[in-house]
Amino acid sequence: MTAHAPTAMNASPVTTSAAQLAQTTAQPLPFFLPYQRKWIEDTSRLKIMEKSRQIGLSWTSAYSLVREQSRSDARLDAWVSSRDEMQARLFLEDAKSFASILHRAAGDLGATVVSEGGGSAFALEFANGRRLHCLSSNADAQAGKRGTRLLDEFALHPDPRHLYAIAYPGITWGGQLEIVSTHRGSNNFFNQLIREVTEQGNPKGFSHHRVTLQDALDQGFLTKLKEKLPPEDPRAHMDEAAYYDFIRASCADEESFQQEYLCRPADDTTAFLSWELISECEYAARDEWEIPLAACAAGDAEKQGRDLRLAHDLYLGVDIGREHDLSVFWLVERINDLSLTRNVTTLERTPFAQQEEVLDAFLSLPTLRRACIDQSGLGRQFAERAAARYGGYRVEGVTFTAGLKEALAYPVRSAFENRTLRIPPDKRIRADLRAVKKEATASGNVRFCAERGANGHADRFWALALALHAGRQPAARATHYESLNLPARGR
Repeated sequence: MTAHAPTAMNASPVTTSAAQLAQTTAQPLPFFLPYQRKWIEDTSRLKIMEKSRQIGLSWTSAYSLVREQSRSDARLDAWVSSRDEMQARLFLEDAKSFASILHRAAGDLGATVVSEGGGSAFALEFANGRRLHCLSSNADAQAGKRGTRLLDEFALHPDPRHLYAIAYPGITWGGQLEIVSTHRGSNNFFNQLIREVTEQGNPKGFSHHRVTLQDALDQGFLTKLKEKLPPEDPRAHMDEAAYYDFIRASCADEESFQQEYLCRPADDTTAFLSWELISECEYAARDEWEIPLAACAAGDAEKQGRDLRLAHDLYLGVDIGREHDLSVFWLVERINDLSLTRNVTTLERTPFAQQEEVLDAFLSLPTLRRACIDQSGLGRQFAERAAARYGGYRVEGVTFTAGLKEALAYPVRSAFENRTLRIPPDKRIRADLRAVKKEATASGNVRFCAERGANGHADRFWALALALHAGRQPAARATHYESLNLPARGR
């Protein structure tokens, strides 16, 4: 199958004829697709892969490591660094499956302590005494270990540069250093390594692999995927072009699609918040961060042990929309200097009466100290009615102006820079945070803007900004935001 370059942004670069589909269906694919086999067979000391999401590269790497570590002449252990504990467990499960397929005796040792700081790993031991250790994102757990390193989803680690610095010396006495990842912004150390390879003469000597979604589809990925799908899954009846468009439409925005599926890192020079700043403040996948508002209203929260009515001081930010924009209610809990997101409720094209019911549910929480509501246009009635019912100090209506947006935006970035904020690991939230751009007008003033798309108009960003603003001390607020002289802050 041949891929064709798109003629427009909305055109799919993948085309498939009925004859090609019939031929692909009639000819069974090998166990590993060409791009997977190429990765397995590459024995380079250093190798790096920039890849699309969910195309089976972690699974492929699990096979490769099991094959190498179970050899009778294997001398050193192997160490896999995943982005979190859940991914480490999943990698180990894949490794155990391949050990069974290859008829290689292996025993699951469970969690083992691998560093003085309490770092742990899930280990698989083979009959030859060699082990495969699956670690979470703690870079220090790599220190002092010898043998092959696989740094999986490298760009998503909290500090990729630090991880690389600790992992690389581990192959001094043998083994490979393998880096596999999707991109996470142009300023990420992973992209710096890729640019060294492609633009600066490859000084470190990496063997470079690159597999986009289009590459994977060209090499039979969809046929492999369909083998695992139930008949009722809509993807089971798609051709490559339809699947490509399906994935594109499911992404939060075009930037996310280009980065996560086409290996084109998002430009951090124009966005107000870099991918690195955002990812460092996200909850881990295993964290139970959300406290549902509905459970509190229904009286079920006490059974679950999570009740917003018993939380520390709460602060709410509300960005109101109706037809074209979303309504977003962002609730944070303040514990010392930390602002912990506890609930993000998003409404789309919801009647105002229902929106007001949601607002009342939040404002009825006994530890809610303050709410800031966008009263620009549609939100004025909400803010006025809420202030009348709950008091002017507890509810503040905020009118967005250029000066006010600047006053709201910089504390958001400061919270990310200082890591005093925790947010959900949600692709739509990431897209909204990335959507805000800082521009200079012809007169030299600063303007914050965002393009309107299917994901809204950066509504989640401004709801978060209002929540953080609500948590500031009243004395710290300025009445005339246009008169503030706020210096730009960067990393």
